[in-house]
Amino acid sequence: MKIYLASGNLNKKREMQEIFSEHTIVIPKDEGIEFDPEETGTDFYQNSMIKAKALWDIVHCPVIADDSGISVNALNGVPGVWSSRYAGPDFHKGKPDGSKISQEEQNKFLIQELNQAIEKGVDSTYFPNGERSAYYSCSMVLMINPTKFYIAQENFEGTLIEDVKDSRGQFGFGYDPIFFLPQFGKTAAEITPDEKNAISHRGKACAVIKKILENIKF
Repeated sequence: MKIYLASGNLNKKREMQEIFSEHTIVIPKDEGIEFDPEETGTDFYQNSMIKAKALWDIVHCPVIADDSGISVNALNGVPGVWSSRYAGPDFHKGKPDGSKISQEEQNKFLIQELNQAIEKGVDSTYFPNGERSAYYSCSMVLMINPTKFYIAQENFEGTLIEDVKDSRGQFGFGYDPIFFLPQFGKTAAEITPDEKNAISHRGKACAVIKKILENIKF
C-alpha cells in the first residue's frame, strides 16, 4: 500500500520505510507537493494531527504523521515539542524570526543547560535515570480520513551525555549522538537501525500503527 508520510525529513522517511517495509512510504517532496503546515500545537499529539489533516486534505489517501522531540527531566521537559526549533536558553521555543540554529549548536546548548541546572541542584528522586534523565516522545497518527484515524504515543528513555565533545555514533539523527542508553552503554546514534527501531519512541509507535494497519479494512 502507498502511504504518505507528513514530513520532509529524509532520515525519518528512511526509518519509516525500514519499519513499514511491506508498504511504500512517500513524502510530499517525492511528488512535488509543497507541504509546510504551521505547527501551532502545544503538545506532540496536536502537531501530529495538524500535519496529518493538512496532508490528507491534499492527497485524500492514507497518511501517517508524527511529531516527536526530546525532553530533559531536570529542565521541566525542555525542549519538548519545540525540539526542532530550540535555540538555547534564551529561545526554548525558537527564535522570533523563525531562523534555526544547527543541530550541533542545539546539542551543545542543551547539554550546557542541563549541566547548569545540575550545578544549581536537582531533585532527581522521581527521574527514571538520575539527574541526567531525558526521554524522546513520539505521537503518531494514522489517518484514513478525517473521521477515521488512530493514534499511538510512546517514549524512549535515556540520559544526556556530560560533554558535547563526547558525542558519538554514525546512525540516527537529531539529538541521537548526545542521547545515552544505559542498557546498551552507547548513544542512540551508535546502536544499529534495527536495534533502535525495536526500542525507540518512533519504533514502538510504528509497531502499534503497523498492527492496526494489518487489521483494518479500507
